[in-house]
Amino acid sequence: MAMVVKNNMSAVNTLNTLNKNQSALSQSLQKVSSGMKINSAGDDASGMAISERMRVQVRSLDQDDKNTKNGAALLRTAEGAVQSTIEVLKTLKEKAINAANDTNTDGDRRLIQIEIDKMIDQIDENALTTYNGKYLIDGTRNGLVVGDAPDHKGTYTSFTNMSLATDTSGLTRLVNLKRRDGNDVGIHSSDTITASWTRNGVTYTGSLTPIGTRNLVAAISIITSTDASIYSETELVGVDAYGRDVFTPDNKPAITIRASNPGIDGQIAGVTFAVTDSEGRMRNEVNAVLDAFKETVRAQNPSPDNALVLQTGVRANQEIKVGFTDMRSVALGLQSQDGAGWDHNTALLSAGVGVVGDGPKIQVTTREAANAAINVFENALIKATDEAVNIGAVQNRLKYTSNNIIVASENVQASESTIRDADMAKEMTAYTKNNVLTQAAQAMLAQANQSSSTVLSLLK
Repeated sequence: MAMVVKNNMSAVNTLNTLNKNQSALSQSLQKVSSGMKINSAGDDASGMAISERMRVQVRSLDQDDKNTKNGAALLRTAEGAVQSTIEVLKTLKEKAINAANDTNTDGDRRLIQIEIDKMIDQIDENALTTYNGKYLIDGTRNGLVVGDAPDHKGTYTSFTNMSLATDTSGLTRLVNLKRRDGNDVGIHSSDTITASWTRNGVTYTGSLTPIGTRNLVAAISIITSTDASIYSETELVGVDAYGRDVFTPDNKPAITIRASNPGIDGQIAGVTFAVTDSEGRMRNEVNAVLDAFKETVRAQNPSPDNALVLQTGVRANQEIKVGFTDMRSVALGLQSQDGAGWDHNTALLSAGVGVVGDGPKIQVTTREAANAAINVFENALIKATDEAVNIGAVQNRLKYTSNNIIVASENVQASESTIRDADMAKEMTAYTKNNVLTQAAQAMLAQANQSSSTVLSLLK
């Protein structure tokens, strides 16, 4: 039989097989070296698309976590400033209590006043604390303040007494006042009632004696003329910064007095009532009830919403808003807005009302002024402490948000890994197989080519 050589088909087939094996080997090598089973859209088009979306989500979540940590750092900065203010206010209250003691001379009180002035200056320094150039607690980062309708000029200071009986009205005679438990307060017709309060850095005082047939409105009228008056005899205590009605905690009627003017300029602080008997002795049990007016609504100036926004989600507007209360001494009621004290050329508020501390910073130069200052500092401490609580609450929320983001990021990464990452044991097995097959194909190609050489030897 004649030998005809037209095409070396065995070699061609072997070459094709070799090329396939080399391609498979190259893919296996790429998967093993990269650690991913999807390195291009050609490997798995839909799988790669899903994987890329997951990678975007992971990077977004990681940035959210960075945002929460930066936000936490900002809050720690604000917290530090507020805590410093709290410590200053603690010392201020101590100084006021000391100044109220008559073991001190007028000269001693003047020295205490110098200390108080410097510490109030420190409170203003604390209010200028910044983070990355942003002022935090100076009132520029407050939340929205609408104020009272219809003028919207800010909120009014409100003080509420929940120690008196729920059926107490403004026309109830002082001698008939009852406690919350129904027992008599114990005021006598011969007693004297004295009030003191601070507004715009000036401390005022006035008194009524004898009480006789006076009712509660008459007692409050000591400061009613220009600074405050009875606002409510029901459970309503005022309107907050958002324009919402504020009620007593137990939703039971109480006596609320309110500043006559809104905003920081019109706020009153340190409102105290003291009852003495005909011989000038303090009626301490009576005072514990009548002096129980606590601030329920704080004075704030109207303002737009300047709260800081912390982006904590992968979607638009997934955020946490942080508004800071004004922690300046003016907002705390410790000095006047314009830095000036009482104008001695101006008539007093009303007959029987005197000035016992004429600012511009709150005064402790007299025993009466010092007693009023005690309550002013107490109210300021409550404001500062509440702000520390608000900051702490946001810090806790950021902590939980960060933990949630970390868990979400880990889970998305795990899902993306399932789709895209290579099974190294499986891919190493495939690589070894393809390597062996490639080497075998190379050997067989050599054998196939050898047959052509045999034919050529016959032609010699």
